[in-house]
Amino acid sequence: MNEETRLTQAYPATPAALAAWTWPEIAPHYQRLGGASLTAETLPAWLADWSALAEHVDELSNRLVITTDANTADEGAEARYQAFLKEIFPRWKDAENTLKCKLLASGLSLPGMEIPLRDMRADAGLFRAENLPLLSEEQALASGYNKITGAQKVTWRGEELTVSQLEPFLSDPDRSVREAAWRLGSERWLADRAAINQLWQKLLDLRLRLARNAGMPDFRAFRWAQLKRFDYTPQDARSFHAAIEQVVVPAAARIYERRRRRLGVSSLRPWDLSADPAGLPPLRPFRRISTLKKRVEAILGRVDPVFGRRFERMDAAGLLDLENRPNKAPGGFCESLASLRLPFVFMNAVGVHDNVQTLLHESGHAMHVFESAPLLYFHQMAVPAEFAEVASMSMELLGGPYLGRAQGGFYSKADAARARTEHLEGIILFWPYMAVVDAFQHWAYENPAQAADPAACDAAWSGLWRRFMPGVDWSGLEDALATGWHRKLHIHQAPFYYIDYGLAQLGAIQVWASSLRDAPSAVAAYRSALALGGTAPLPDLYRAAGAALAFDPDTLAEAVQRIENTLDSLDQPPRR
Repeated sequence: MNEETRLTQAYPATPAALAAWTWPEIAPHYQRLGGASLTAETLPAWLADWSALAEHVDELSNRLVITTDANTADEGAEARYQAFLKEIFPRWKDAENTLKCKLLASGLSLPGMEIPLRDMRADAGLFRAENLPLLSEEQALASGYNKITGAQKVTWRGEELTVSQLEPFLSDPDRSVREAAWRLGSERWLADRAAINQLWQKLLDLRLRLARNAGMPDFRAFRWAQLKRFDYTPQDARSFHAAIEQVVVPAAARIYERRRRRLGVSSLRPWDLSADPAGLPPLRPFRRISTLKKRVEAILGRVDPVFGRRFERMDAAGLLDLENRPNKAPGGFCESLASLRLPFVFMNAVGVHDNVQTLLHESGHAMHVFESAPLLYFHQMAVPAEFAEVASMSMELLGGPYLGRAQGGFYSKADAARARTEHLEGIILFWPYMAVVDAFQHWAYENPAQAADPAACDAAWSGLWRRFMPGVDWSGLEDALATGWHRKLHIHQAPFYYIDYGLAQLGAIQVWASSLRDAPSAVAAYRSALALGGTAPLPDLYRAAGAALAFDPDTLAEAVQRIENTLDSLDQPPRR
């Protein structure tokens, strides 16, 4: 099977037909599969049929999310998504569990299904019918977070902007402009403090009920099983936090102090973190979305010509929604349109360099969808998030050498060096922040009675911030600091997911280090690893890409040294 050829069944053939699909139309397919005879001879066709069915329902779900996030004020889209969550989602999950149990009870398997069967056993062990409406409610509450944040608007210089559209002003060389923009955005977030606190309390209570219903000791144990974390433990996560504190926090403090000195300020404030420390105007890589697309396509093509052609195909097929606009949900993501084996990229571009990095990141996810498309079964495409993010973060690093206009990218040689410096320093600064986000969630679900009080959450977040994030002066901004957990959507929408980025970033640095020695071989290994989809254990996926799943200070120290060596080699003012 190749990227152009898919198994066809009597399922909706167009997006419009898929959007109109109802449970009374879906249910007979599950009933037919549930009643079919399952033998070694019938298994391949039965599994292919189930795969095609599951792909279509999964795609229906993802398309509804895309449509709702594209315009959070679209009441029709919201109603269709809520109807899916109420009428289809719980019945679908119940029907899926029935087929999983049927396959597991048969004792049958096929080559390449060992890991999917392991995951099915975990799902079956966690499944409780009474949790189905709660899982639907959890998704609805998560959508509520997007509704709150998507409606955030401010008036800046007489013009109504989204909070995201303030981002370019945070890079302004004029410190007073940066401060004014930062304070305006912060005040708008604080205006939603009560609403987000209430939403959190509902989510926390719901998640504790999910864990109790499943017979789990706490929600963290439930979520570990739900995320199929077979290869590391909560204690490994804590070890990773400690390694970050030991190795990365001092490196981050050096970056902050260097920035403070170069800016010539007595203390570094939150609005000083995006400005160029040499006082140069902010990088403005593009004005038009068409330019962003064209140049990212060129960068991807330099990494591997296949990547460029695939990105061009996505653009031609309308699979890129990139520009920021009012009522668009925040953030960026790549969703799989599973029945087509095609990716869809969503983001909020406002003309800053971070948008370039985001599109390269989401393009890594998109290439993962393309590389794994030849796999026969939908069940083989469930990639652990810890490796899915290796795909995306590696693409950011692999694309870095091609940011210059001479390579088809955005910048002069000097500005390309600035952009790479910003990115590489950002990696070091990210790990401590990741540790704050992940450690906060461990605290919250270990201490749910305390976490039900938003004031206790504020205090816990503030304490972790002081532990991992020295170097920036937040005096007089204590409310903004304490409510930082409001502004991290993963806490509300994807609990315990954030460590995946930290582990994957360490894996991506290893992929990048290999590319510095032998780029063609490194890219070939990267593509081979992505092509495995979810058919190998997590450590094996890392190894296939030329990396190691690691939590220790030595591996982190090697990665930090690699980053700092590269920073020193860029054409920038002296760093020490």
